[in-house]
Amino acid sequence: MKKLSFVLTMAFSIFCIATFAVASNIVIKGSTTVLPIAQKVAEAYMKENPDVSISLSGGGSGNGIKAIIDGTTDIADSSRFIKGKEVTLAVEKGVYPVPFRVAYDCIVPVVHPSNPIKNISMDQLKALYKGEVKNWEDIGGPDKKVVVISRDTSSGTYEVWHKKVMKKEKVFPGALLQASNGAVAQVVAKNKFAIGYIGLGYLNKDVKALSVNDVVGSKETTLDGTFPISRPLFMFTQGWPTGDTVKFINYVLHPQKGQKLVGESGYVPLY
Repeated sequence: MKKLSFVLTMAFSIFCIATFAVASNIVIKGSTTVLPIAQKVAEAYMKENPDVSISLSGGGSGNGIKAIIDGTTDIADSSRFIKGKEVTLAVEKGVYPVPFRVAYDCIVPVVHPSNPIKNISMDQLKALYKGEVKNWEDIGGPDKKVVVISRDTSSGTYEVWHKKVMKKEKVFPGALLQASNGAVAQVVAKNKFAIGYIGLGYLNKDVKALSVNDVVGSKETTLDGTFPISRPLFMFTQGWPTGDTVKFINYVLHPQKGQKLVGESGYVPLY
């Protein structure tokens, strides 16, 4: 009996070690724009692969790419492409970030549902965010002061807004900065005179999307390029991915799996 007990104990120990060895963890950090996609795909992937555990966090595209360079994440979500200075820093540390385009998105200006404004031009958006237009009445709205909501500089959404809308000019200091798409949507939903901008996947009934230059932000206008604030979304890996990381990336890119979930998340699939 003692021998049998010893054999069973050893067998159980070997089983536990083997189970531990097989189990795998994937860490994903970065863009709050890409986060809903990553969450939905990760949930489906773990259901199909119960031996894999995936942890996700936001923090912005810049923080995600920094985590790839520092080696503290397996995948960095980013709503912008990597900057030249980030590539230089990575190479100096012996890291070679590899980009994977996983979806398309457009950045939609949003206001409170009670705001009568329906369309806005790129020039008007720039003037609002430069602080040159301070009252809604100046662009056909109510005689009320505009509350400008923007993203912090670590945000990939901010980077695209800075490039496409601001033409690389600074947002004025009076803008209220928020750390995520969700936070922007919440603030605008609670303030009748606010304006903000969010990714397509964050649109909801509590905010009103504005068309830009008479073009509605949608999957169709994002794909055909007619909406002026469109962009691709990325996942970066530290070098060419291997193991469960490459399997997850392939799952994200699969037309009938990850890309189907991209569409369900409110974003635009690659195919």
